[in-house]
Amino acid sequence: MRYRLTFAVGLVVGYVLGTRAGRERYEQLKKSARQVAQNPAVRNTAESAAQNGRAYAGKAFHAVSEKVGEKLPDSIGERVRSLRERGEGAEDDWGTSNT
Repeated sequence: MRYRLTFAVGLVVGYVLGTRAGRERYEQLKKSARQVAQNPAVRNTAESAAQNGRAYAGKAFHAVSEKVGEKLPDSIGERVRSLRERGEGAEDDWGTSNT
């Protein structure tokens, strides 16, 4: 409940501040956000984080599958393998490679 209330308050404050700032300030913030997103250091950090996340997810999958063993339904195992195979070498929505 506390988190919902915090979220709602943040949403209201953001809306009020946004409406007071106007369109010009919105465009300025949008331009700044785009510049930050296109910064090579930010892109490299995001790609490194994505790669680390995939590595940890793979390790977690192996650790869980070893502990669960044959108790894991075949349909779930097949789904995970198909998702892993489909994602190899592809790019995600952020423009980072899945390598």
